[in-house]
Amino acid sequence: MSSRELVVLGTSSAVPTRHRNHNGYFLRWDGQGFLFDPGEGTQRQMVHAGLSANDVHWVCVTHFHGDHCLGVPGVVQRIARDRVRHPVRAVYPASGAVYWRRLRHAAAFADTGVIAEHPVSGALDGAGPLIARRLSHPVESYGYRVQEPPGRRMLPAKLAAHGIRGPEVGELQRTGSVRGVTLEECSEPRPGQGFAFVMDTRLCDTVFELASGVDLLVIEATFLSGESALAKEYGHLTAYEAGVVAADAGVRRLVLTHFSERYGFGDEPAFVAEVRRSYDGEVVLARDLMKVPVPRRVHTAAW
Repeated sequence: MSSRELVVLGTSSAVPTRHRNHNGYFLRWDGQGFLFDPGEGTQRQMVHAGLSANDVHWVCVTHFHGDHCLGVPGVVQRIARDRVRHPVRAVYPASGAVYWRRLRHAAAFADTGVIAEHPVSGALDGAGPLIARRLSHPVESYGYRVQEPPGRRMLPAKLAAHGIRGPEVGELQRTGSVRGVTLEECSEPRPGQGFAFVMDTRLCDTVFELASGVDLLVIEATFLSGESALAKEYGHLTAYEAGVVAADAGVRRLVLTHFSERYGFGDEPAFVAEVRRSYDGEVVLARDLMKVPVPRRVHTAAW
């Protein structure tokens, strides 16, 4: 099992369909579980995907339209029922706090004290590896980024040339020098990996900021370009626009999702064709219960 992996729980937009559940996305990231936009039916989809409440460390809501949050009550109550003991951080737009409270306490249950609420107003930085930026939608909406800090990669040939081996390698990493040899002489910069989650929004600068250089981008592609006027009116992206973002931002693997119910699996080639007008990287059209690993690390500039 990959330690960095996306588990797709639902891929429909406003309403679920016979083949697509409401939104829901779970990111495994180095022992932390990020649950993004749990729509209606998320708790059951988690069971199908082999996920439990104990896997959840973060619940991140982009905005309070129903397809992005109606699963919150079930997830919260399952966290309580299963007696999850570790902290769970809930991140959501501060302007929607009244909706969060209604969802958080939608029914009678034995509550839990492990959920810490983090309402966002403006940019969010420094909440562990999580970053949030305001998007452009009729209601306040945020995109999220999970970012690994940059580090350094040890170079075996350089270590050997300086005669550094065994415990001295660890000492060099901890202290920065061994016997007059510096860490910089035996290593090179290693950029941190990044994941971005961009849901309901028009094109705006922060979409590109969030996506810049990420290894895996999950982004809405609600419409095809024939409905571009409708997309702009209601604050959504087309598949073509998602491809433009991925190309401009240098994304390594692109995952399209949040499809309008007007499209079926037979329309998938049209979505790929629109993306290919600008982006030649790897494209995944999300389906429910699909697992998408974060690509293996490469050595490129950090975000």
